[in-house]
Parts: sequence; structure tokens; C-alpha cells
Amino acid sequence: MPRFPWPGLAALGTAGFVTIMTEAMPAGILPAMSSDLGVSQSTAGQTVTAYAIGSMLAAVPLTAATARWPRKRLLLTAIAGFAGTNLVTAATNSYVVMMVSRFVAGVVAGLLWALLAGHARRMVVPAQQGRALAVAMAGTPIALSLGLPIGTVLATTIGWRWTFAAMSGLALALMVWTVVTVPDVPTQPTGLASSIPRTARIPGVLPVLVVTGAFVLAHNILYTYIAAYLTPVDLAPQVDLVLLVFGIFSLPSIWLTGLWIDRHLRATTITACALFSVAVAILAVYRTVPMLVFTGVALWGLAFGGAATLLQTALARAAGPHADTAQSLLVTGWNAGIAGGGSIGGLVLAWLGSESLSWIVLALTIISLAVTVSARRHGFPKHWTTAAAAARRAGPSPSRKSWTR
Repeated sequence: MPRFPWPGLAALGTAGFVTIMTEAMPAGILPAMSSDLGVSQSTAGQTVTAYAIGSMLAAVPLTAATARWPRKRLLLTAIAGFAGTNLVTAATNSYVVMMVSRFVAGVVAGLLWALLAGHARRMVVPAQQGRALAVAMAGTPIALSLGLPIGTVLATTIGWRWTFAAMSGLALALMVWTVVTVPDVPTQPTGLASSIPRTARIPGVLPVLVVTGAFVLAHNILYTYIAAYLTPVDLAPQVDLVLLVFGIFSLPSIWLTGLWIDRHLRATTITACALFSVAVAILAVYRTVPMLVFTGVALWGLAFGGAATLLQTALARAAGPHADTAQSLLVTGWNAGIAGGGSIGGLVLAWLGSESLSWIVLALTIISLAVTVSARRHGFPKHWTTAAAAARRAGPSPSRKSWTR
């Protein structure tokens, strides 16, 4: 079996790290940002919304438009986009310019997320694809668990603008790393790029997208309004500690996912959905017991850490040679879940109160679990076939020679 390409896959993981850091950094530094820009904190918080909207709107059309571009060149272009937009964010004093740069950063992120999974899988032989994707997706939980707290501390020490400038510098260094360690991979075959309806009709694609939407929406409702949820139990002042517990327990989930995903994708995904449901049930029933709140948050972290890798792998296996187009649909759904988490969670909080948040989230996690369990033939089968089989289910397609190794 060929040597596993750790350096190149780690570069892809770092690209994911930069993406998540760029997206979520404003959440930890809103007071300083709002003061410098002369706007309220809620207005400054819309910089996160602008990023999510950019990703949501751009993923599908950009993936289609760039399907024939050389993959490595496109990857480098996306990373360069982060270097530029983070530099603009660091330098501008205009809220309007800030919002434009954040929207463009979201557009770049939509393109990069659609690229990462396919690029990682095509760098290795089929037997290593799940493990490769686990490494390439590791940047997300690492950014959430370690990167954001460190970035927030750094922002309070040297200033939020220098923190964004540092992210720009990291993106430039990553470009060099990518040039040296990441190989080019085949482009998407002609005719597949614009086949969104055709891709969505492939057996297994829709169940994975439904699970993704419900899982991510549930996570973001709870994550966005965790401080409001914690207020009745007097843990709101310790929200940073609660989120640290979430982040720490998400890290072993990455490792376990890498071990199990190639042979036990269905069982691991069911376990993740079940853990998330149990975690939220604990948070719903025992929200006044601090120790059990921390237990629920720890289980939540274990469930979430490998979720992106599991769902992207399931979707790639189901879609076969249509994987890039399918991944763009997943990116769109994922960012819709991020945006929906803020809006739907806000409505629930305003109309029903913080005690209702966990019950709404529990309903969404049960949907994820039920769809995963029921998709035993397509989507989350016990034994997956091949990309070629998915291609045959989708209809005539170009030779799979450029898609498999």
C-alpha cells in the first residue's frame, strides 16, 4: 500500500483551520470590534452572518464554474483569498468594507470546503480515503477547541486587528506549504459540474444531506445560545469553561473517527447521532445540575468532533464521480444550518425561553438519528460498494479512470 501522505493532508487540515478561524473569530472579540468600527455588538456580529451567507450562496455555482480548473491551482487561489480578505479585515475602519470583505471570505470558504474532501480522497488509495478525510477535516474541531480560545486571548493582548493580520500571514505560509506538499489531482469530469438535480437524485445523497442539515442546525442552535441556556443554572459566567470542555472532548472524536471510518462508517455515524441525542437529553432534563450539564457538553463534543468527516465521507461514497457537486450541496446545507442556528434559535429564545432550546435541539438530533438508521441501503450502508456503482446509479458518466486509484 502506498505511503500515507501526512504532510499534504496536514496542509489541507490547516486550510480548514484557517477557514473556521476566519469565520468564527469575531464572536470572541465583538466588544473591541464594535468599539473600533463605531457600531453595536449585535451589528458587529453580522460579520459572521455575512461570512455564512457568502459560503451558502457561492458553494454550488462556484463549484460548477470551476469544475475544469486544475485542482491545486484552485486550492491555492482559495487560500490566497483568505490571505487577502483577512488583511482587509485587519486594516479597514469602515463597517461597509468590513462586511464586503467578510462576504468575500465566505465565498472563498464555500469554494474551499467543496474542494477539501475530494482533494483529500484523491490523494490516497480507496482503502485510505476515510482516514485521509479525517486528517483533512481535523482543522475544524482543532480550531473550535484550541484555535478560537488562543485567538481570543491573542486579540486581547495585541489587538483584534493584529490577530486577523496573523491569520493572513498563516494563509500565506500555508500557500508555500501547499505548493511543496500537496499534489494536483484530476478535475471533475465534463458534464458533472452542472448536474445538481441529477446528483441530488443519486440514491443515498438526499439522506446524507438531510442528516447534515438537522445535525448542523441542532449544533448551531445550542452552540450559538449556550450562554442563554446556562443562565438559569448560574453557569453563564463560565461559558468559556463549558466550551473548552466541548472542545477538549471533540479532539478524541477526530482520532476515533480516523480509526473506524473506513470499515465502520455506518456504525460510527449512528453512534455520533445517538451520542448527540443522549447529550441533549441530559441537557434538557438536568439543566439545573452543573455536573450533569458538563457531562452532557462532553458527550456533545464527542458526537460533534468527527461529524464533518463522517458526513462528507458518506456523501462522497454515495455520489461517486459526482462527489464535488455533492460536496457543494453539503457546504450549502452546512452554512444554512449555521445561519439558521442563529435565526431559529433566536426566535425560540424570544418566544419560548431558554428552557425550550434543548428540547428543539433534541427533536433535530432524533431526526438525524432516525434518518441515519433508516438509510441502511443507500446513504449509510453497512457495506459500501464503489464510486463506480454510484456512477452507474446516476447514469452514464465518463471513465472512472480519472476518479479512482
